[in-house]
Order: sequence, then structure tokens, then C-alpha cells
Amino acid sequence: MQIASHIRSKHKLQKDVSCSACFNDSCLIKRNLKSFDDSDFTDNKNTLSCKKGQQFIMEGAPVNGLFFILKGTVKVFRTGINGREQIVRFAKEGEIIGHRGFGTEEYYSIGAIALQDSVLCYFSKDNLQEILLKNPAFTYDMMLFYANELNRSENKVKSISQMTVRERVIDTLLYIHRKFGDLRGFINLPLSRREYADYAGTTEEQVIRVFSALKKEDLIIAQGKKIGIKDIQLLKKEISEHNFFLDS
Repeated sequence: MQIASHIRSKHKLQKDVSCSACFNDSCLIKRNLKSFDDSDFTDNKNTLSCKKGQQFIMEGAPVNGLFFILKGTVKVFRTGINGREQIVRFAKEGEIIGHRGFGTEEYYSIGAIALQDSVLCYFSKDNLQEILLKNPAFTYDMMLFYANELNRSENKVKSISQMTVRERVIDTLLYIHRKFGDLRGFINLPLSRREYADYAGTTEEQVIRVFSALKKEDLIIAQGKKIGIKDIQLLKKEISEHNFFLDS
């Protein structure tokens, strides 16, 4: 299978990991393995190794396929006014990257960067379109995935428009905590204050102020980039009217 040159030139191709041996049970491909038995769909993929800080989707590049995260963590972003980065979401093992442009646009409307060393499974647009036409079970699963993504996107737009800055920062903390969990008392995804701001739709200075207030109220602890939530129930209560739990 030919892989896009802008991907091949920047990222190391490594030995493919068999989908049957994959440990990501939430992955759409893994969940539908039995329905692929009569095709060579899963054989026609590439596995890419991406170092921390490397960008593997360039905003505005041609859409050539989808990425499924085998290992690692990724941030998905788009460029806003005056070149300001807006983080759309954070993604981990088993999740899809690049789906917003697939089937509807010729160019990626987002960019994606590895936040830690990551391994990505890449399926070309041609192979995906072929299997979607032939495999109704997989197509239905993809439809549900897109419906859930739309729900999350609409919920985030609503949150940004109705929440105060403090509520947006708390919502961001809870979202990242739900998604990545704890590691020795801290959220298991260290982020800069700027990255918190770029997701929450505010400024780095405002995030610093909110974090300072939350520390004084004994709701969080902080050590450099590491943030720990001390009283998650109080944080949840503060934004409960906004249905924070819709975005997981």
C-alpha cells in the first residue's frame, strides 16, 4: 500500500502490529475484526512511529486516510485568529484521528501532534471507502461514532458560550481527568498552562489565576505541569448545571 509522502518522509514506518493482537478493545477496527474475515482490509495498513512533539497531520494537507492510535497520546488542534492554536480534543489509545475530513473534505481542517512517543495505525482513504461499501456492520459502527462526535462537539460549543472562565477551566480539568485518570495523585497527562488555555478557550494568564484560586480553596494541587484534583465532587458540583459528563 502506498502511504502519503508527507507522512512517510517525516515518520518512521515500523513493523505492522496485527489487528488481532491489538490490546485496544475500544478500537473500531478491533471491534469489527470478525466482519473483516473475507477481506484483506487489515493487512493493507501501515504502522507509524511518532516521537513526542512530532506533527503527523498538517492542517490543510490532503486527506489520504485515517489514523488509529495504537499507543500514546495526541492533541488535535486547529489554527484560529492571528495564528492562535485552539485545541479541539486530546486522544489516546484506540481513538481515531483525522475523521473530521474523511469523506467530506479534500483537506484536513485540523492538525495533530504527539504529546508522547506514539504508535499509529494508518488506513488509506481508498481502502476505508471500499470496506465501508462492503461491510454494513462496520459502516453502522462508524455512523454511531460520528454521531457521538457530533454530540461532543455541540456540547463543547454550548459550554464555551455559557460557562464563565473559571467554569471552563474546571470543565477542562474534569475532562482530562475523566479521559486519562490519575497517576500517583496527579492527572495522568501533564499539560502546560497554555495547553489548558487553548482547550478551555481562554488565556494562559486566566488559567494561572484560576489554578491559583483553586489551590487556595484546597481543590487542586500543582507541581510544575502536574495537576492533582483534591476534591473532585466539589468541582463537579460547581459545573453540574452544564452537564459536564457529556464529553468523555
